[in-house]
Amino acid sequence: MQATAYTYDPESRSGQVLLDDGTPVPFDAAAFDAGGLRLLRPGQRVRIETEGTETETGAEAGAGASAGRRITLVTLQTF
Repeated sequence: MQATAYTYDPESRSGQVLLDDGTPVPFDAAAFDAGGLRLLRPGQRVRIETEGTETETGAEAGAGASAGRRITLVTLQTF
């Protein structure tokens, strides 16, 4: 799945990406480390892998849609 880097904190190695529908989804240091990146800048296109779905927690579409989705990998999008 593709997304756009939204925020990134180099100290904690965590941040958020924006899905193409504008939904922010957070990622933790483990997901960042799994991608082998050293730095992430806002606006970069990334490839993410997730587990879970937005319906696992019964969340409706919209702001809470990412509640059941967890990012397991963040890496740069390559063509």
